[in-house]
Formats: sequence, C-alpha cells, structure tokens
Amino acid sequence: MNDQFELATFGAGCFWGVEARFREVAGVLDATSGYMGGQPNPTYEAVCTGGTGHAEVVQVRFDPGQVSYETLLALFFEMHNPTTLNRQGPDIGTQYRSVVFYHSAEQLAAARQAIVDIDQSGRWPRPLVTVVQEAMQFWPAEEYHQRYLEKHGLGACSI
Repeated sequence: MNDQFELATFGAGCFWGVEARFREVAGVLDATSGYMGGQPNPTYEAVCTGGTGHAEVVQVRFDPGQVSYETLLALFFEMHNPTTLNRQGPDIGTQYRSVVFYHSAEQLAAARQAIVDIDQSGRWPRPLVTVVQEAMQFWPAEEYHQRYLEKHGLGACSI
C-alpha cells in the first residue's frame, strides 16, 4: 500500500450521508465525521445550536495515486445543493453550510476553479454559495456519529 496520503475536508450538510458516500470511493482510505471552523473542543449538542462557528464536515484521507482531489471535489458538488445558504434539505443552520476546507494551494485553486466552472455551466439556476476556507483544527465527532448509517442499517439520512 502507498504510504502517501492527502486530506480533504468538506461540509455538505449532515455528515452521516457525506461520510458514507466518500467511503464508497476507491482510493479513499478513511472518512471521518467531525467539526471544523469554530471554537475548541466542540460537542454535537453545542454545534447544533449554531453558535460555535463549526460546520459539520467529513475529513477524507485518500491516496492521490488512486483517486484525485478533483474527483473528490466533483463528488462533493454532486452530493448536495451548493446554492442553498446554510441549509441542506430539512437541516438549517450555519453548521450545515456548503464549505470546502483546503489543505494546500493546489486544493484551493482546484476548489475555486470548480466553483467557477459549475457556475458557468448553468447546472444550477442560482449561483453557488460554497465557501472555500483554509483548513483549521479538525475535531472528530463523537464515536456514535462515525459510520452512523452503516451502524443503523440506513442507506441515507432520514428526512
């Protein structure tokens, strides 16, 4: 196995479904639900208030020799509606914002270009509101959130 890996961190609403989708991708070594973008030592209950500044995110550890960052980025934009501000389906609040936390200058450039390309494609009737922000401290979510859909025999988040 290749000892080289990279990290990618995405917020696309409820992290349960996002984590499950990334785990299906060949070359993804791990996907962990968590929080990024706010105060130290968050808890799920505190993040749910919308007052901590965090987004629910999934941190993806991947082998760039098997899957490109651009492929992961494309999947991120396919799995949620990047035109709804602080909302995904029934989930409303800043913790559900569409956000790419970049870990390198290359990821920053790729994310910015993807947003331009998608906006120009006309795929969505409204412009993307996805925020591109430098990665910060990642806080893994509580254990009961990890592989949540798998543990509960669910194929998708409940609506």
